[in-house]
Formats: sequence, structure tokens, C-alpha cells
Amino acid sequence: MRSHYIVSYDIADPSRLRRVHRTLRDFGDGIQLSVFACQLTDRDRAVLECRLLEILNQREDQVLFIKLGQVAEDGDAPPRCSVLGRRLTPGFVRALVY
Repeated sequence: MRSHYIVSYDIADPSRLRRVHRTLRDFGDGIQLSVFACQLTDRDRAVLECRLLEILNQREDQVLFIKLGQVAEDGDAPPRCSVLGRRLTPGFVRALVY
């Protein structure tokens, strides 16, 4: 079963920042700078965490996983999530990292 997650990161080094951003693009949609919406199984999350741990400096960097609930059969929108202003557009990456 898949669950909705908000994944946010704060990375101290620009090189690691780019690598973390590219890794997260494989698992979700960028919705704001350093924030991704992901639908992950338990296995997906474990794989993502392993890939991130290979990149992170655990003394300087931080990645935050916020579980929002299970993915409903009939919808893609995260539960208990409301947006003011521009709608969330899945598949559209708003963060550009150089």
C-alpha cells in the first residue's frame, strides 16, 4: 500500500543539494523549493532513505519525511492537505537547482 509523504530537505553543500534534488525527482513531484510530494510504499521509502544516506552529511544536512496517510484508490490528492493560491500540479517540478 502506498502512502502520501511530504519530503523536505535542508542541505548545507550545493553539490549534495543537487544530488538530493535529483534523487527525490525519481520518487515524487517537486512542489516548492526543497519540498517534494511523494507516494511511497514501505519498500520505496526504504530505498529512498538508503539512497539519501549515501549522499547526506548527517552532521550538516537534514531530510524530513511527513506521512500524510494512505493513497486512496480513487484519488491522487494527499489527505488533510489544503492549498491556498496556485494549485498543486503533479509532475511539474517548480524547483530548479544549478
